[in-house]
Formats: sequence, structure tokens, C-alpha cells
Amino acid sequence: MTIASTPDVRPALTLAAKPRQLTPLDPATLRLSVLIPVYNERNTIETILDRVHQAAVQTEIICVDDCSTDGTRERLVELHAAGYIHHLILQPVNGGKGKAIRAALTASRGDVIIVQDADLEYDPQDWPALLQPLVEGKADAVFGSRFLGGPHRVLYFWHSLGNTLLTTLSNMLTNLNLTDMETCYKAVRGDLARSLVLTSDRFGFEPEITARLAQRDARIYEVPISYAGRTYAEGKKISWRDGVAALWHIVKFTLLR
Repeated sequence: MTIASTPDVRPALTLAAKPRQLTPLDPATLRLSVLIPVYNERNTIETILDRVHQAAVQTEIICVDDCSTDGTRERLVELHAAGYIHHLILQPVNGGKGKAIRAALTASRGDVIIVQDADLEYDPQDWPALLQPLVEGKADAVFGSRFLGGPHRVLYFWHSLGNTLLTTLSNMLTNLNLTDMETCYKAVRGDLARSLVLTSDRFGFEPEITARLAQRDARIYEVPISYAGRTYAEGKKISWRDGVAALWHIVKFTLLR
């Protein structure tokens, strides 16, 4: 007598995704490319460069003057000649922060890149916290959040609300859970940063690089940082128009690619 075999109806096993391998960086040899876009910051440029030089990490300092008219450009030329700046790029016309950062990024060679505004709102003393997840190999990019409990100057309610709205919209379209998409402090592995296709000329750089990192499935960490925001009387340049433009940039770089 032949006994018919019973078909195997057990559900197929689904293998769990393997965790990403750690990709540590050697802190003894790590080189940080500091990208400094500059426009009319004659009163602060030397102070921020002093703070950058005091950082306990090997740096490659790349300044891009975006056609300053207040004497900043001439002072940068002097500082470069004195060896205080490793690379100086003089833009022929004012092209915006994003365009300046792209020029600096192209010239960079470091293991990690970070954008450093010249207006003293962000402090290089926060760099160790930003670099730690990268050094440990846990992150491809680290965002410094102004809203995770670090000390900060109390300023404009509407700026804070606008930032929250922009970050929320960006999170909805990138499926990230950032608290501060618009932060200047984004430390990114150099090879990854230089491989991103970036096109934004002005303040659209922040939502664009966030979208590009999300699209590349980058491992992103957030750490708290301090923030010494300045008023418009003290030289703050971003306006509500840039906030409105950021809405379009978020949609453009996430939905339209």
C-alpha cells in the first residue's frame, strides 16, 4: 500500500535583517574638514577661527567667502596667507550658503565634514559629542540638536515654531524622527558627504542634505548642543522668506527627488 505524502505547509521562515556593521574611525588619525561659509562676518570671523583652532582634533579649515562687502574678504586673504586657513575660496558673486558649502565640500579631503557658521551661534566645543558616534562606527551622520536640552539663548518664539513645523514636515516625508532638521551642525562621514548630489544654493541646503542622507539609508544620530542665537540687530540673516522657501525645498528634495 502506498501512503501519500503530506505536503509541507509550514510557513517559510523570514530571516531578520542583519544589523549594520560598525565602521569605526581612528580618533588618533581622524581629520575633520571644517567648512565655513562666510558672508559679511568681519566682526566674528577671527573669533570663530580661534575657537576652531582650539579644538582637540586635527582639522582642515576651508573658508568660502561669498563675495563679502564689509572687509571680511580682505581679512580672510590675510589669514590664509598667515596659514590660519588651509583653503580659501573666493566666490566671484554672491551665490548663497548652499553654493558656498558645495564649493568647500568639493575641496575637502577629511574623514568627516562639518559645517561651521562664522556667526558664533554654534560652538566647536560641542564637536566631541558630535564626533563620538562616528568614531565608534555607529553613525554615518550626526545632527546637533538645539532642542534636546543643551544650553541656549532664549530668542524668537516664531523661529522656534517655524523650525518645529519644518522639521515635522521633513520627518513625515523622510520617515526620520529628528528634533532639529534645520541645525547647522551636521557631521557626516567625508566619503558619504562628497558622494551626495547637492544642488541648493541658499538655505535649502539643510532640508536637501537631510533628504539625501535619508535616501541613502544613512545611520543618523542626534546629540544635544548649545546654541547662542543672535538677533537681527546683531547680524542674523535668515528671514521668514527662507522659511517659506524651505517648505518648497522639503517637498522638492523628498517627493520630486
